[in-house]
Amino acid sequence: MNNLDIRTASGQESILSANKVIRNTYTLLSMTLFFSALCALATMAMQLGGGTSMLMLIGGFIMTFVVRATANSAKGLAAVFVFAGLMGGSLGPVISMYLAAYVNGSAIVSQALGGTALIFLSLSGYALTTRKNFNFLAGFLFTGMMVMFVAIIANLFLQIPAFSLAISGAVILLMSGFILFDTSRIINGGETNYIMATISLYLSIFNIFVHLLHLLGSLTGRE
Repeated sequence: MNNLDIRTASGQESILSANKVIRNTYTLLSMTLFFSALCALATMAMQLGGGTSMLMLIGGFIMTFVVRATANSAKGLAAVFVFAGLMGGSLGPVISMYLAAYVNGSAIVSQALGGTALIFLSLSGYALTTRKNFNFLAGFLFTGMMVMFVAIIANLFLQIPAFSLAISGAVILLMSGFILFDTSRIINGGETNYIMATISLYLSIFNIFVHLLHLLGSLTGRE
């Protein structure tokens, strides 16, 4: 076998490996999103308050570290569902608040869900179809995360409505960038662990949904 044959075989193997990661990632992502939806419905039915929602959100954040530590073992699958359950459960009280406090609350939630799905499917589909490498976004996304973190902390004290809306818009753009970046990494072999790929995409989807809710709610009067 000559060098050309070796390179061709190696390239085909890389493509097959990437396709397997893509298939496993989107299968697991679909399952975790469905499980999160069930958990959100459960906490809505139990009429849990904002305090419980915050505790579950913190628990979900802690579970990201557990998932990362166990991603290369069978325990990683169990951990990612605990993570998804806590994150989904934390949304239940938030959604209940929008349904109860806002005019056309159900429309706001539906629009946020539809908008989130449209953003994710469009961007991820674009990255999968074109197979472009978006690694050049790494520095921008890291800087954006730092800026958003500082801005969110600052607004906890400032409580400026317009600033809050600007943060939500910026977070949606930032998470959109992460969808392109993370999908590109899977395609090009930068991420070979489908559990890690799943939580990265999940967090982008979660944040887009939460901040779309905030933006849409701000454009609608309360009851």
